[in-house]
Amino acid sequence: MMCSFEVVRTELIESVKNSFERNNTDILRKKYDTFKVNENDKRSALDQVLRDYLLQLLAEPCNNVSVWEMYVTFCIEACRQDMCTPTMPVVLLGDIFDALTLDQCEKLFAFVENGVNTWREEMFFSACKNNLLRMCNDLLRRLSRSQNTVFCGRILLFLAKFFPFSERSGLNIVSEFNLDNLTEFGGESSNDLKDILAEKDEAMEEDVKPDAKIKIDYNLYCKFWALQDFFRNPNQCYSKVHWKTFSAHASNVLLAFKSFKLDDMQCKHQKLDTSDEDRQQQQQQQHYFAKFLTNQKLLELQLSDANFRRYVLLQFLILFQYLNSPVKFKSDTHELKVDQADWVKEKTEMVYCLLEETPPDGLAFVQTVKHILKREEHWNSWKNDGCPEFQKPAHQVTADETIEEGGEKRKVLPRPRRPKKSLGEQMKDATQHGKFIMGNVELTKLWNLCPNNLEACKSRDRDFLPSLEGYFEEAIEQIEPAAMVEEEYKRVNDGNFGWRALRLLARRSPHFFTHSNNPINKLPEYLETMIKKIAKDRPSSLSSEEIKVELMDSDVQTVVPDAENEDDELLKSEEKEERTMPQEYEDDGMGAEKGDSKRSILLKEQLQAIAVKVAPQWKKLATKLGYQDDEVDFFQNEQNTDVERALNMLQIWAEDDEDASPDNLSYTLEGLGLMEAADALREVTDLMNMG
Repeated sequence: MMCSFEVVRTELIESVKNSFERNNTDILRKKYDTFKVNENDKRSALDQVLRDYLLQLLAEPCNNVSVWEMYVTFCIEACRQDMCTPTMPVVLLGDIFDALTLDQCEKLFAFVENGVNTWREEMFFSACKNNLLRMCNDLLRRLSRSQNTVFCGRILLFLAKFFPFSERSGLNIVSEFNLDNLTEFGGESSNDLKDILAEKDEAMEEDVKPDAKIKIDYNLYCKFWALQDFFRNPNQCYSKVHWKTFSAHASNVLLAFKSFKLDDMQCKHQKLDTSDEDRQQQQQQQHYFAKFLTNQKLLELQLSDANFRRYVLLQFLILFQYLNSPVKFKSDTHELKVDQADWVKEKTEMVYCLLEETPPDGLAFVQTVKHILKREEHWNSWKNDGCPEFQKPAHQVTADETIEEGGEKRKVLPRPRRPKKSLGEQMKDATQHGKFIMGNVELTKLWNLCPNNLEACKSRDRDFLPSLEGYFEEAIEQIEPAAMVEEEYKRVNDGNFGWRALRLLARRSPHFFTHSNNPINKLPEYLETMIKKIAKDRPSSLSSEEIKVELMDSDVQTVVPDAENEDDELLKSEEKEERTMPQEYEDDGMGAEKGDSKRSILLKEQLQAIAVKVAPQWKKLATKLGYQDDEVDFFQNEQNTDVERALNMLQIWAEDDEDASPDNLSYTLEGLGLMEAADALREVTDLMNMG
């Protein structure tokens, strides 16, 4: 039955309630299939129903996080059965997190962490990744970095597991620093902080001895916490002024750490008094914090705290490593000088010594730190290379591996591989055998079918032109009177046939290039003439009956005439063709040469007769004769009337153009449809020839 959105929504909410309480999606599936509406409409309705029922659950007082976990799991199962959109589980999680307290959110987030493999499935990843990122960012905005440090770290670790390494949104590509992490301190001395630091830097370096305890005064306190600004923005160290300040402060602070050595006796007594399990629990419960307390009265206690000392010393190591590392997005000026690099190396060794002396397990802690910093170098190199995707290397069978066949184990030896020849060796071998390497298997195969390109072009297989006899066979038969084929049905009247015939004649027949001043008037008539010439030139290829029919127009009675009769008949045929087609090609002769000399020059009388006829369209003719727009404008401005302009243009063309002749001009006029002008030219030419 056809239902509206509200009807579907109302009926589905009871099914969702029953299915969730019984933890059985089959009930929902049966109800879902009863609606005869569009699938997208049904999914939209069920999505809304799931959120509506979630509001009912949230309205009930419940501190058990497992209820929300079960509901999201129920929604995931509905997605797998294609009843709702894949984004719904994450949408529901976002709604739940918005309604719960931070303590409950921290418990529920464990469900999100454990389901990372579910979120990375193909069905959910592309649809849910933006929603998951938005949900985690919303949680981070609610949390305090100093008070909810662990929860913040869990969220960031989850995002690192969920997104692939190639996800650029999770990478600090350009090596930016968190410049907003400011550390505020001071305020207990009336003197200006900068004056104190400037006055006592040299005194501290001269008076301090490694074995003597340093008095913790306001000067040391200010220097100690002033270093946090360099840890926040290490690029300041590349400035000459800031480097001087940093090196002086760091030297004094490290000397202070060296003078305040921690006693390990108390730690040893604690180890003897407690069992291994209790000691592990104590280590796991050690507190840590993300924001330092900067009160001056706490500094002596902080220097006596092992965790605090490790935090600060590790900050030194991270800063020193950055100053020496080749970072892609560093400025060209961000490079240490030789004396600065030596100072960093010396202080790095000093920091490692202080960490080894810091209980408990100082030596093991140093090894861990070195390992972490070594991995950081690899990550830095990876980012410098543009963050390429990680690919799992293909598994290779080694000689030590064994397989079991028939209950017996045997070694699997790697299959020996033939060393692949270099490209130069392959090309050298191919050249010796007259072959070519094209870089592709198929191209190499095709090219080497005939390595000699010139011979391949001359091959008979590439000659696709038909013979003259074969192509004109049907046309020759149709021009025979005995065939009784009407004129309109002959092949010579087919434009497609005529175009192909001209191309074939240009390649195969010498008659195509016979000199004549008469242009082609009608293509069918020209083709009939050429067909007759072809038939006469190749009598051996025709039957005796065809030759007889071909020579009937010349009153020839024998099948194979002698040379004298053949010449006579050829002359008669040419005279007949000239009477029927006055513009057909003519054989070379004295008469033709004489006529050509008379008709090869355009006289003023001819041009005047044409100018009168083409005056209204003289610009059209000028363009056809090859004149540009500026030249046409010149003719336009030179004379006053169109007749004078046309005459001037024709006279200049007749003088400059080598092909200027009555025949060519007549052909051009007919092509433009100026038939009156062409007839006028012909009449004037005939009158001049008669005179």
